[in-house]
Amino acid sequence: MAALLDFRRRIRSVKNTQQVTKAMKFVSAARLRRAQEKAMEARPYAGAITLLVRSVASRMENPAHPLLARRTEEKILLVLATGDRGLCGAFNANAVRRAVEFLRSQSGKQLEVIPWGARDATPFAARNGTCRRSTSA
Repeated sequence: MAALLDFRRRIRSVKNTQQVTKAMKFVSAARLRRAQEKAMEARPYAGAITLLVRSVASRMENPAHPLLARRTEEKILLVLATGDRGLCGAFNANAVRRAVEFLRSQSGKQLEVIPWGARDATPFAARNGTCRRSTSA
């Protein structure tokens, strides 16, 4: 039978784990807030770049550039970015699930998947397209 000391050790261990998890939650919330602030600060620049590109495109004599021409989709490249570390299991699972759904919806086209992150590429190796590993930067 478990002694009283064993129960106390277990309670202390659970409390320590809760403290660590709470601290990690605070750190991730701060990082998320900083990332959101940076994204909001970049919006005016993105709008100015959009206006600049539209202005330049409107002044072009021959706007039908080969890179801007609309073509039918025959080849599709999917770059799947997943997390390398941390408590992001749900993020990784949702990203992989969405990628599989997208690939299933694109039947009859040449598909290539580049998984980027720590997730394994094996779910995509047996799909219709090819799969190649990228080097995470």
